[in-house]
Amino acid sequence: MSTLKEIKMDEDKQRVRLLRNIKKNLPRLEQLLDESSRLSEDFIYRFYHQSFKVYHLQGITEEMVVALEELLLGRKLNSWFLEIVKGGTGKKFTTADNFRWLKTTHSILEAFFHARYFLEMAVRYGKSLESPPDMMPSGWAALLYLYNLR
Repeated sequence: MSTLKEIKMDEDKQRVRLLRNIKKNLPRLEQLLDESSRLSEDFIYRFYHQSFKVYHLQGITEEMVVALEELLLGRKLNSWFLEIVKGGTGKKFTTADNFRWLKTTHSILEAFFHARYFLEMAVRYGKSLESPPDMMPSGWAALLYLYNLR
């Protein structure tokens, strides 16, 4: 059985590993963030326009989740995040969705927004941090929650 001190030391190592992997993958993460920013304008419009094209947002959401998972392979992502993503991906449009639009599509946007937020935090702190800080900005602390490191 691990002691609290051993658990803390392992978490500290994982935080360093996470930041190192973010920095190593920064060009790819920035490209994905730029793409998600560009797409968000159109897909938010598609949501309000009640266009089935909003369902295409699931693809970029899944790409962002994969990129986040790859930053700390072997570490399970936060269960709430995974539940949100599951609720907003894997959906297929049917014409019946038009009659319950908000109920069937808002979860697609919610999953996108959460994945994009964590991607944005990874890029922001990958650029600005040299090492994991003791006094944590909220975005870095949230990113640690994504990896169950807080």
